[in-house]
Amino acid sequence: MKILVAITEVATPEDAINISDNSLNETDFTYGLNEWDEYAIEAAIQVAESVPDSEVVSVTIAPKSAEKTIRMALAKGVDRSIRIWDSELEKLPFLDPQLKSQILSKIVPQISPDIIFTGVQSSSDSWGSTGVSLAAKIGFNWATLVTKLEISGNKANVIRELENGVDEFAEVTLPAVLTIQTGINSPRYASLRGIKQAQQKELEVFSLSDLSTDTDEFKPRIDLIEFSLPISNNSIQYFEGTPSEQAAQIANIIKGLGSGGK
Repeated sequence: MKILVAITEVATPEDAINISDNSLNETDFTYGLNEWDEYAIEAAIQVAESVPDSEVVSVTIAPKSAEKTIRMALAKGVDRSIRIWDSELEKLPFLDPQLKSQILSKIVPQISPDIIFTGVQSSSDSWGSTGVSLAAKIGFNWATLVTKLEISGNKANVIRELENGVDEFAEVTLPAVLTIQTGINSPRYASLRGIKQAQQKELEVFSLSDLSTDTDEFKPRIDLIEFSLPISNNSIQYFEGTPSEQAAQIANIIKGLGSGGK
């Protein structure tokens, strides 16, 4: 079985986030593997371990500086890794889901995967739609927010996490794209031996021109107009009195907001 897992390197600010001219000062950022993708990698490896003659391939859209993070996926058990980057991508303020999925869709024919895993979202942008967009572009079935997975022949039996604590049981015919939710498994740590072996593996690197002769199809469809830090409202109101008196005060506030009844 061929398994493709899309992973992302994300940044975490050590100190306060500084914004200047619609760009971030990333001097104090540290970088690592996206949390959701940790679970997607583990899901891919577990499937590979249960199905004979399987191969897990990771793909990352990132500059060369992300190779340390990519090698951590190799150290965990990914068989080989692909990195995609281009000078045209370097100019963009961010990669939107449509652009990501368009780029990833060009790798799919080269791997011919039976199943594709992605994390539900990345902590750096929280779009949460790249996996579904990719499935639409390549014509695969899909399931999102997967919290349990079992592969049986050409079927993926999944449990999806919906709103208000509701779970959905679904059977998805392969090939399919599954977006993996945190908590589905316990991601393994990379062993010292795995880390050493990962350092010796050669990464496959592609530019946009390697993926298509028409690079215009990689134009972003979302523009950055402006961004700012969220405004924090720190106003706090304390209620005095007995519990019943405090409850009465709260009830009056709720009524004043239009949420109260009789």
